[in-house]
Amino acid sequence: MADQGRPSETNPEAVAARAAAASLHVAAASLSAEVGSPTPGESSPSRVDGRRVLRLWLPLAASWLLMACEPVLVIRAISGLADPTLQLAAWSSVVFPISLVVEAPIIMLLAASTALSTDARRYAQVGRFTLALGLALTALHALVAFTPLYDVVAADLLGSRPEVLAEARLGLMLMLPWTFAIGWRRYQQGLLIRYERSGDVGRGTLVRLIATGSVLLSLSLHGALDGVVVAALGVCAGVIAEALFASWCAAQVRPRLAATPLGEPLTRSGFLRFYLPLALTPLITLFIQPIGAASMNRMPRDLESVAAWGPVHALVFLARSVGMAFNEVVVTLVGLTGGAAALKRFAWWLGAGTVGALALVAATPLGALWFDHAQHLPPEIAHLARVGAVLSLVLPATQVAQSWYQGLLLHRRTTRAVTEAVVLYFVLSFALLQLGIVLSKRGDIAWPGLYWTVATFGVASIAQTLWLRARTPRVGIPA
Repeated sequence: MADQGRPSETNPEAVAARAAAASLHVAAASLSAEVGSPTPGESSPSRVDGRRVLRLWLPLAASWLLMACEPVLVIRAISGLADPTLQLAAWSSVVFPISLVVEAPIIMLLAASTALSTDARRYAQVGRFTLALGLALTALHALVAFTPLYDVVAADLLGSRPEVLAEARLGLMLMLPWTFAIGWRRYQQGLLIRYERSGDVGRGTLVRLIATGSVLLSLSLHGALDGVVVAALGVCAGVIAEALFASWCAAQVRPRLAATPLGEPLTRSGFLRFYLPLALTPLITLFIQPIGAASMNRMPRDLESVAAWGPVHALVFLARSVGMAFNEVVVTLVGLTGGAAALKRFAWWLGAGTVGALALVAATPLGALWFDHAQHLPPEIAHLARVGAVLSLVLPATQVAQSWYQGLLLHRRTTRAVTEAVVLYFVLSFALLQLGIVLSKRGDIAWPGLYWTVATFGVASIAQTLWLRARTPRVGIPA
């Protein structure tokens, strides 16, 4: 069950991935209740201690860390090519945020496929929905990238500079296969998880990372392409390779699926009632990414801010990733004797450790080693990124706390508070970002847009965590 909750998405959409994991646990739990099978926590009589928590957490954390390496590789590749400030701005504020929002409705196919692919007919029905939704979102992506709608979205809504718009458009065009490949991959991975082949999902992540890294390295050495083009080709190569690997692995499982007796077929209305609420949370969450970019574009030092945003996000995602893995551990162990106490102690150590690790990089000379040399950023971008990382120090701690509270809510099969907290995060972030724009235009603040934006996300994350804490039941957990 713990592996079933781990989304295989490797992107800056950390919060959306967390929502996917939450919804997947709900779907799996509902399915277990339907067939009358116990959860892993209910079937294990042994007492939980710190070593048991560590044993379960370590492989999940390692997988998340592996996934968090992709944006680091992408930023490093862009920074090593010509005109890195402009190219980073184009990738971080236009190409990737738009691509993330377009793919948002398809993120939850992992949960849907895992929960609904109970026989060959249902698996085929989910596949037809995947095909239809993937093609529709690909058409939407093409509409934005290849028509005048691009200027409406990137210039009018995001407020990007003309030079950024010109550089970003080809990258957005090259990202066209991204959404369909992700949707198809998640559809196949759902079947693998259902048949307890989650190891294949982890190996697929490694395949993706190798493919992305190989393309980034070869094109960077060639040196003839712009950074945003190299990034788009590398990222798309990775997701396509992972989708093909997942399809190959799923082909080995399908004979077992074919031998399963057929159940009631899915109806279109029934599937939509199941899927649409799942798709809503990541869609809400991912909208804050382009809103953040649009806000930075309307604040002081806009170009440098959006260029530094990608490196900051990549580093913070590394620090937060191990806290994301803690959610699955909580869901699995909190219902066992001693689980709550052991998990609380582990959460304190994990939160302090991740904040300390980020502070070690952001607030010491290691920051120069990371941003100036490892990421090869221009000096002015590296300085902004270091300060932005310092302002993000709260985020690893709130991630651990959110995993703890969400795990308790999922254990109790109570998920409404998770959606409420995400909506609160979005509303508060949007309001504070708009306040920053107003104050900047009035001359009341002169902060670079990056500083205000990362501080906003920190405040909103604290509010999200406090809401989860207030809505988490305090009873029914064994001591």
